[in-house]
Amino acid sequence: MTVPDVTVVVAVYNTMPYLTECLDSLVGQSIGHERLQVVAVDDGSTDDSGKELDRFAQRYPDVFTVVHQPNSGGPAAPSNRALDLATGRFVYFIGSDDHLGEEALERMVACADANDSDVVVGKMVGTNGRYVHQKLYTGNRDVTLDDSALPFTLANTKLFRRELVERHGLRFPEDMPVGSDQPFTIEACVRARKISVLSDYTCYYAVKRGDASNITYRANHLARLRCVQRIMEHTAVLIPAGPRRDAVFKRHFDWELTKLLQKDFPTLDADTRRQVGEGVGALVDAYFTDGLRDGTGVKRRVRFGLARSAAVDELTRAIAQETEHGAPPFLLEGDRAFAAHPGFRDAAVGLDDRYYEVLGESVAGRLSTSTRLVSASWEQNGEDLSLTVKLRVGITGDASSAVVALAQGAMPKSADKPGARKLPEDTPRPERVGTLTADAAEDGGGTLLTARFPLAPTRTKRGVRLYVDVAGSTYEIPVRTEGRPMPLARRWGTTDPHRVAANTNPKGRLVITTAPLREPKPGVGARLRRTLSRSIESKSKRK
Repeated sequence: MTVPDVTVVVAVYNTMPYLTECLDSLVGQSIGHERLQVVAVDDGSTDDSGKELDRFAQRYPDVFTVVHQPNSGGPAAPSNRALDLATGRFVYFIGSDDHLGEEALERMVACADANDSDVVVGKMVGTNGRYVHQKLYTGNRDVTLDDSALPFTLANTKLFRRELVERHGLRFPEDMPVGSDQPFTIEACVRARKISVLSDYTCYYAVKRGDASNITYRANHLARLRCVQRIMEHTAVLIPAGPRRDAVFKRHFDWELTKLLQKDFPTLDADTRRQVGEGVGALVDAYFTDGLRDGTGVKRRVRFGLARSAAVDELTRAIAQETEHGAPPFLLEGDRAFAAHPGFRDAAVGLDDRYYEVLGESVAGRLSTSTRLVSASWEQNGEDLSLTVKLRVGITGDASSAVVALAQGAMPKSADKPGARKLPEDTPRPERVGTLTADAAEDGGGTLLTARFPLAPTRTKRGVRLYVDVAGSTYEIPVRTEGRPMPLARRWGTTDPHRVAANTNPKGRLVITTAPLREPKPGVGARLRRTLSRSIESKSKRK
């Protein structure tokens, strides 16, 4: 009997009608039936999935091996059962609600043979709103866990050399309801001689079911926490402490653990919050190195630090307050900036300032949403006119670097979405013109800036923007009006009359427009009156 090139493992539980498209994509593979084995294990389905598998097995008996077993509670047990029956040189795993590109298996096997690879990662995309990380797929190349985005692509939907799998006895932990593929994938990648990425062809289409019933979307906080603990403990045994382990664990802090501390955390019951906080805190204490800490955004870093300090009340309050009111103000102290989340410099919490400090990250979006117009008005003194604007800004402390200016030209496209931008280091910013005063907001939630600057009698259209230094970088922030009433247009000047108007542009930003008021040329009115008079006389004569 000929050994197939690849065995495709399909763990199946209640995935109709998606299962049909999955199986059709397998029998339609360009690699051909003689090079293909499909082992599908029905894990106690209660819909028609089992019948559909039997239909394909009856139609393609030389390709399909179908097993029916009682439900095990997750994909690990059926995947292990299928591995025991696999005979191919390579083994490939596919979710039973997903499907493959027509040439996927042929291309991946050819890549493995040409490069002597033990693992091949074919390009994977999401459909129906399914998110799939894409940074790994920037070209066909060889990668490792610590020199690429591979740690953010740890699903088992890859081609594995079966000799590697059997030599190391790789199997899926059957007591993990979610994430059971990660220990398998991580260990295979650690043990592999070579890992190749195939980016020039879409091999895998990951489907989010219409009812979001994929197991990934159904697990609760504690179940997900236990699974992440198991994954990280398993990885720590395989990879010694250091940058290589940090590269893998960055994924787990940025994704899995972050998701446990999102806006739904305050809605959990008190005991669950305590357990989740303690569990996350233990992982932070064990694996959140200084390098990982300093490379994590301040919002996540604070939440991890509060969990580590067992400050569950402060953690709950930090998440709830940011969900309801947005990011807290930044405290500026010279060239350092701190996010004033709950627990900041609280001796009872005992968390180092470093957790709250802005460290080399862009905060443009948070500054933009916290900067808004309080009022705008004109001040006229004879021939002179000035604009006074009052802004509320999400900063406290040293606001001496702030400048409010009328900036010419549109914001760059890169800044359109967040509404603010971090200026390149060599970009000059406007000098302060007029006067600027800063006062703490009464509620302590920011700073009130009052800027007064003269208007020149010219034809211009300029946006009101704030420039402020935060943690060593300068940010340009357009001022949003948020429905604030605009002052009436004003005419000023007698020798050179001009008109000035304050408007809200389509992006909701404050724009000031000045333009000269020009008198009609001498004699134009008289000529117009004569023309009208002649027209009336002509009509009268015709009557």
